[in-house]
Amino acid sequence: MSLSSTTIAEPQVALTRADAATPAALRALIESRRAVRRFTAEPVPEAVIRDCLELAVLAPNSCNLQPWSFQVIQKPALLAALHPVCMSQNAAKAPLIIAVLARPDTWQQACSGVIEHWPEGPAPKLIEHFYRKTAPFQYNQGLLGWRGFFKRQLLRIVGLKKALMRTPNSHADMRVWAVKSTALAAENLMLALQSHGYCTCPMEGFDEVRLRRVLHIPKQAIPIMLLAVGKPGDKAVYNPRLRFPLEQHVSWH
Repeated sequence: MSLSSTTIAEPQVALTRADAATPAALRALIESRRAVRRFTAEPVPEAVIRDCLELAVLAPNSCNLQPWSFQVIQKPALLAALHPVCMSQNAAKAPLIIAVLARPDTWQQACSGVIEHWPEGPAPKLIEHFYRKTAPFQYNQGLLGWRGFFKRQLLRIVGLKKALMRTPNSHADMRVWAVKSTALAAENLMLALQSHGYCTCPMEGFDEVRLRRVLHIPKQAIPIMLLAVGKPGDKAVYNPRLRFPLEQHVSWH
């Protein structure tokens, strides 16, 4: 099995200027997004939720394996149960909470799904080979990580002579792999909701042990955030926006 990365070709779609948002519109949308801490009781229509989730899963992701899942919580009793799990913070009183989960455990199902649902008839042989051979070699870490251990040793040797994709080769790497793609989807989701006039607050302040019990989250799923959603209430934004100077974070080469 080759250790070099494989480029997967996607169906070519011509994009024109008319297909894309203008820079000014995109800037306005992004600048309007703030973490809102207080919400009204107005519910979010299901059609809006579905539209935004459809946009969320259009996010770029590693090898198109889409390692994410979402739990949509609207029932008052379940929302009430989540409030203490979220440290009783004001944002957790929103009429809608979406649990954003990274799924490092679904890669095998996704490999089969790409072949099965290829949009242009039977999947090309290059695609089928990648998802039946290359991807399983890259993502299958084996029981207790034994495959990952083997790959690390092999990479040290083969990597002496050529550039290689060196991760993921452990269960810890798989968690990082899934979290990166899921975070991209979460940003899509927040901006989509903002475009519909609904504010959000991504919450990391929660008790994960209790969260798993309340929502029956699968053992291998990783809770990335609980996204509070709704219309802003009084004093919804606590503080003015603060970002450090761009030069503090950017290097030009």
